[in-house]
Amino acid sequence: MQAIKLPTQPPSSPHPILNLSFRVFFSGAAVFAVLIMTLWAFVFTGHTDIDAQTLNPLYWHGHEMIYGYALAVVAGFLLTAVQTWTGVKMPYGYKLLAIFSYWLIARLSWLAFGLGLDVGAGLLLAAIFDMLFVASMAWVVFRAVLQVKQYKQMGILAKLALLTLGNGLCYWGIFANDMTVTKIGVYLGFYLIIGLVLTIGRRVVPFFIERGLAHDGIDVKVRNSKWQDVLSLVFFLTFFIIDLFYPNKYLLTITALGVAIVNLIRLAGWYHPKIWQKPLLWSLYLAFFGMSLSFILYALQPWLGFSHSLAVHALAIASVGMMTLAMMARVSLGHTGRNIHQPPKMVNVMFALMVLVFVSRAFLPIIAVEHYLLWVMIAQGAWISCFVLFCISYLPILSKPRPDGLFG
Repeated sequence: MQAIKLPTQPPSSPHPILNLSFRVFFSGAAVFAVLIMTLWAFVFTGHTDIDAQTLNPLYWHGHEMIYGYALAVVAGFLLTAVQTWTGVKMPYGYKLLAIFSYWLIARLSWLAFGLGLDVGAGLLLAAIFDMLFVASMAWVVFRAVLQVKQYKQMGILAKLALLTLGNGLCYWGIFANDMTVTKIGVYLGFYLIIGLVLTIGRRVVPFFIERGLAHDGIDVKVRNSKWQDVLSLVFFLTFFIIDLFYPNKYLLTITALGVAIVNLIRLAGWYHPKIWQKPLLWSLYLAFFGMSLSFILYALQPWLGFSHSLAVHALAIASVGMMTLAMMARVSLGHTGRNIHQPPKMVNVMFALMVLVFVSRAFLPIIAVEHYLLWVMIAQGAWISCFVLFCISYLPILSKPRPDGLFG
């Protein structure tokens, strides 16, 4: 007699925000983006004291934008996307809460340091929980990919392993009182995040453009070519090594221009005039375009003499700012069963504010450096306003059950 297969217990979590990782990590990242930039505005203008002997305030800012904000968005995206790519169930409920808690405790410790509170114990606590966060996230992704032998994801896995190394170098430099090591850890993390954005972006942006335009009956095929992928990777990897370890203005210019040109050609192949009618498409497109412009700034910087920091911030805002914001806005709707063709009304304002951040922080100081402080403060204010609007528009979506009643 054949055994009767009873239906398995459907998944459940204590709150909808813990159903899938993008819900809790995108929410946490958005709130953190407001808090960390507000605190940085006080630090930048000298109203809050950071122990500069323990850590250069610039590296405090850089670490938390990369390993705090950006890595939370990466965690939310990857722990959701890997489930789609592999079919392996990702952590939810209390297991997901544990991974998120590691990130949250580390962030609160870094915020306390920024406020000038207990330095030694706070950073030690941050180091422990930051390592737990990155290691647990990487382990979940590694296990799922290896379980289904999806070896094409090995590039992403390698970047996660190197991000763990980069974060470790930051803490090693702090505790060994070696700012050079901390700087390497910060920049290693930054360029690895850029590499992840380039890798994931080249996959999802064409897909989103095709799907978005198909809704309006426009049959468009957006493709990447193998030579674009290879050249972009080779130029970017060489650029990254040169800028971080072997500063040579000739090689830096050649490799930065190489990355820019390859991706501008890629963007030309992705273009369709109808994207400007859809904020969830033009925001992604502009983010990629902004990254290409940023590499042109890197190429020009040694010859025009403006600050290297302006090129770094341009690339950071286009990728860590605009691209992550656009991805969160799109993914949060699609994976909660909402209509991606009817985003919240504030998305246009959000994306416009991020464009203002990009222009004010990276380009206006080149044109009128005498107003540098003003441009930075405008950029900080626009960033904070942008993420406040995201929280108002998206936190209710991320914290409520799907309208169709499905788990996710």
